[in-house]
Amino acid sequence: MEILLGTKIKKLRINKKIKQIELAKAAGISNSFLSDIENGRTMPSLKTLYKLADALDVSITVFLEDDSSYEFVQ
Repeated sequence: MEILLGTKIKKLRINKKIKQIELAKAAGISNSFLSDIENGRTMPSLKTLYKLADALDVSITVFLEDDSSYEFVQ
């Protein structure tokens, strides 16, 4: 099953127990922009992806990995 980029970012954020507003602040973007990304309403630039990866403490390549074994903690 393919997971959209925004959904993957949201799942990583939730798995790390980070609130949306906290991630947005750490990445230097607005909360509404992060919401648009997570909900698939907009596609972030490569620069923004690097900021989000850094804020989530993951490699940017995580956003491109195969999702078949991706685990989601609720």
